[in-house]
Amino acid sequence: MTRRLSEDQSGVLPALARRWGRAAGGIALLLGLSLSSTAVLAYNDLLPTSVQHVVDGLIPTDVSDLPHVAHSLATGGPLRIVAFGSSSTEGIGASTPSAAYPVRLQAALQQALPQSADRITVANRGIGGEAVDDMLARLDRDVIAPHPDLVIWQTGSNDPLRGVSLDHFRAATIAAVRQIREAGIDVVLLEPQWCPKLDATPGAYRFRDAVRQIGAELDVPVIRRSEMMQAWISEGKLIREQLFASDGLHMADRGYDLLGRAVAEAVLQAAGYAPAVKVASVRD
Repeated sequence: MTRRLSEDQSGVLPALARRWGRAAGGIALLLGLSLSSTAVLAYNDLLPTSVQHVVDGLIPTDVSDLPHVAHSLATGGPLRIVAFGSSSTEGIGASTPSAAYPVRLQAALQQALPQSADRITVANRGIGGEAVDDMLARLDRDVIAPHPDLVIWQTGSNDPLRGVSLDHFRAATIAAVRQIREAGIDVVLLEPQWCPKLDATPGAYRFRDAVRQIGAELDVPVIRRSEMMQAWISEGKLIREQLFASDGLHMADRGYDLLGRAVAEAVLQAAGYAPAVKVASVRD
């Protein structure tokens, strides 16, 4: 089955469809989606199936896809996240560094977990223009060595623009995901953006599809950013000028804010907790 995280009808909650049979009585956790849902597989061998803690404003859902994040939430320990990737992570297109999605993600998580706010950190390890080999060259330094609870890896945007082989991209990404998980770090993949520049690049969205396939093959959550962005426009949550920077490739402030909140919801739900209330905009 394919693992996906997407945007619900409210424009705030990313959807997380759980694998049938994992939850009690074989009932999956399904959230209302503006886009079609697919099942999500889990790798939670490091924690009991049921996490019976109520953490701040969160409700346990009894299923965890991110065992190390779930353990941090359940024990009240620090939650350390590395946002790893290229320009979308660095924040190219944002008006200030504070408008980049990792900063908005940290703010959204701190809002959702007010009692743990001082123990939540999101380190921005995005470098603009990098393709998969560039990121792998610094994987040990930026991801493995600091040993966070979670890495959110945004990838696949620059590879088609730089002529990287799709087969090489797949093989390198799979090897890196395995290395990260073998180091005891949870992984979430963030697929390439939808944007005019990639629309005009033949074969660009094959890399988006490859990220989704890798997630399904390795049992790793994938945030379907491309679909979310299109939904934000079609549902009137923002207009194209608010979503895209002037270069037609990167996101702008409002888009990064929505992305940060969507990723926050995705992480919490993939860790086995559903927010009792939605994470409101931290910029509105």
